Amino acid sequence: MGIHTDMAVEAHEYFSEKNSRIPSGGAKFLEKPIGTYITFEAEDLRGFENESSLQNRSFIAREIEKLLEKNGISDSAPILVVGLGNREITPDALGPKVVSSVFVSRHLFDHFPQIKNADLRPVCAVSPGVLGTTGIETLEIVKGINEHVHPKCVIVIDSLVARNISRLGKSVQLSDSGISPGSGVGNHRKGLNRDSLGVPVISIGVPMVVDAATITDNIFECSVSMLKNASEKQSKFYEMLSEMKPFERKAIFKEALSGITDELIVTPKDIDETVNDLSKVISAAINLGLHKGDISGYLQ
Repeated sequence: MGIHTDMAVEAHEYFSEKNSRIPSGGAKFLEKPIGTYITFEAEDLRGFENESSLQNRSFIAREIEKLLEKNGISDSAPILVVGLGNREITPDALGPKVVSSVFVSRHLFDHFPQIKNADLRPVCAVSPGVLGTTGIETLEIVKGINEHVHPKCVIVIDSLVARNISRLGKSVQLSDSGISPGSGVGNHRKGLNRDSLGVPVISIGVPMVVDAATITDNIFECSVSMLKNASEKQSKFYEMLSEMKPFERKAIFKEALSGITDELIVTPKDIDETVNDLSKVISAAINLGLHKGDISGYLQ
């Protein structure tokens, strides 16, 4: 595709800039596997202790329930939750942080028989780390756990790469097509999906970074007003760029930045707060979407 993004909606936007319509076999052109994709966007997505945050959590929880139902997963079926990413690198720490707040209950079913009547389902969770620190492919770890605990579905959480800076920390993508760790930055790892794990894989991701070429073009689009005060030479340059399609401009910026940024990936300065806040929102949504019963007593 040429422009880094994990977001299906952005892949669609990018392809639409170059083509009037998406042909049959769209998965190949969009470089996204076939499946259901939901993009939820909210300016106040990071909020946690207000009315809008309750609505955000409820919406995400409902979409999780719908994806489970679509894939034939019953309310009592066991689930494995996997938090992808490197806990030591803040923009990549969303998955591990979410997992640390997910209500795990699988062990309770072994020790407290009465819990089976509490409208709860068996849930277990793991944060497998990354290849660079474990020396083991994520798929190998998850597949080994999967073969031992026998979940009916795997839910994977990961930080994503965006094409538009306005989506950083303000969008959530849900899908039942699985996930390929590192694909947004061109570092493709073996995918976690139904084919590789033998069960449906639901992914939940939030864009946390963009590449330098994307930022350059985003800034250009916001600075057209500079034409009024620019010199004649500058005006012609701006006019030339403005007449180009977005994907053409980004190709030029990418080439111009080559060797200077070497695929520089950029993240907001308040990324630590963003990751902490969103990990709470997403873990709460997962808890709400997986369990029909009240789990508040178990979280105290």
